[in-house]
Amino acid sequence: MACIGGLLVLLLVGISLFAPFLSDVGLLENPLEQHSLGLNEDGLPRAPGSTFRLGTDNLGRDVLSRVIFGARISLTVGIVAMLTAVFIGVSIGATAGYFGGWVNTLLMRCTDVMMTIPGLLLAIAFAGLMDGRIIHLHPDSLEWHSLDIPLKRGLITVFLVIGIVSWTWIARVIRGQVLSLRSREFVDSARALGCSHFRIILRHIMPNILPTIIVLASLSTANTVLLDAGLSYLGVGVPPPSPSWGTMIAEGQAYFIVSPHMTIVPGIAIILTVVGFNLLGQGLQEVLDPYAKGKR
Repeated sequence: MACIGGLLVLLLVGISLFAPFLSDVGLLENPLEQHSLGLNEDGLPRAPGSTFRLGTDNLGRDVLSRVIFGARISLTVGIVAMLTAVFIGVSIGATAGYFGGWVNTLLMRCTDVMMTIPGLLLAIAFAGLMDGRIIHLHPDSLEWHSLDIPLKRGLITVFLVIGIVSWTWIARVIRGQVLSLRSREFVDSARALGCSHFRIILRHIMPNILPTIIVLASLSTANTVLLDAGLSYLGVGVPPPSPSWGTMIAEGQAYFIVSPHMTIVPGIAIILTVVGFNLLGQGLQEVLDPYAKGKR
């Protein structure tokens, strides 16, 4: 599974990286260009054929180019949002598991509250705030304009929103791992030598949970890519005209009967991406998990 998932992920990453080069040499069309021949005589999108290999959309744009360039956006949002979620989840989970007591109770209750709210609804609520409003981080009597933060919906805010709502399950898994490690002999030895809590977590506990973090990162990427597609489908993801897969599905929904390729092609791209990262994560879990190795 790790090999199959890794090949799918490498294929998607390679296509995304070389998309500008393929466009420069003429092998790919401009994903934003509306071609004069992109619509048929009835004003409908063209079906897949020789001129447009995967057809065109309702504005006469090449679907193949938009799917390939859309992979750049979806993978970028998915990977960066995954890094954000992993950083938050590992930080909270490791802190709760290592210190225990009231720290563990407080952090885990906050995590439970976050888990009771559906991630998609919470992401929509956060994305709805990104309407260009200004957040003032100072009293009105002080003119510290440098502390004003404009909230505008864009690529950066989207992956921050997705990362903020995707960390809860990572925190719970990491907490369980750290709880089982904090009473081990090598941790007691580090305490006896006078190591600080930060050094113990960073130098002694983190290397032992690194395989788990790698597996969680791979599985989390599949979730963040899927969440990005859902937000884009609902119109609160990466703003147009960026070729996002979810936006392409939403645009093609009205033409599904006459031009099903507008919905099917980006849908297949989402499926392959999610399956690739899930297979990679499950395969890595079998490779890196010592208990799985013992069973084999």
